[in-house]
Amino acid sequence: MIKHHPKFELIEAFVNGDLPASLSIAITIHADMCPLCQQKIVQLTEQVAEQSFEEDVISLDDLDDFSYLEATVDDGLDADAIFDSMISNITFSEALDEIAKPVDRSITFKDKTYVLPTVLNNVGFGKTANVGKLSRSRLQLNEDEIHSNLLHINAGGGVPAHTHKGFELTVLLDGSFKDHKGEYHKGDFIMLDGTFTHTPMSEKGCLCYTVANDALHFTQGINKLLNPIGNFIY
Repeated sequence: MIKHHPKFELIEAFVNGDLPASLSIAITIHADMCPLCQQKIVQLTEQVAEQSFEEDVISLDDLDDFSYLEATVDDGLDADAIFDSMISNITFSEALDEIAKPVDRSITFKDKTYVLPTVLNNVGFGKTANVGKLSRSRLQLNEDEIHSNLLHINAGGGVPAHTHKGFELTVLLDGSFKDHKGEYHKGDFIMLDGTFTHTPMSEKGCLCYTVANDALHFTQGINKLLNPIGNFIY
């Protein structure tokens, strides 16, 4: 069961088209698995569409030249019928567009294959890199300091205690992991910043979509020597 969701402000920014591609992908992945957030997105989208329609409605008085329409009406034709005909001509199509069924895309980490969310079908990936029980493949979104990855944690693996110099967003695509705050499962949307320190561990392994705008910072004992791999995960 999904227990962790994006804040309303983030969903609102998504609907308004104000998020970078990496965060929009995260919202889309989560919403595809979360009926609650799906409903919020649909409702907000309808509200934005209604508001946009009201703002864009053009009255007849605002149009520059309706002399041709007035002449036609004078000839005995109904104005409503003329508008219906205009709309019909605009929307008419001799052939219905065929909607192709999305082809599943998969990725393999440590001999385990995962089917990826549809939103990632056309996104480029970098070469898979490995450090211990961690593997990652970077999404090629070209967003400067914002990096997006598919991060795989092998069974029994984890990330040493760390905090974040910027923000870190994780959407769990498969499996589960836990930290001192609790356990996270498929579909959970976890947004963290520098005020939060945790040690994520996965007993059975997991695959995550992650977005961060700076490297991790390890915080405990000898783990401080591991700060260079913060850039690996970032």
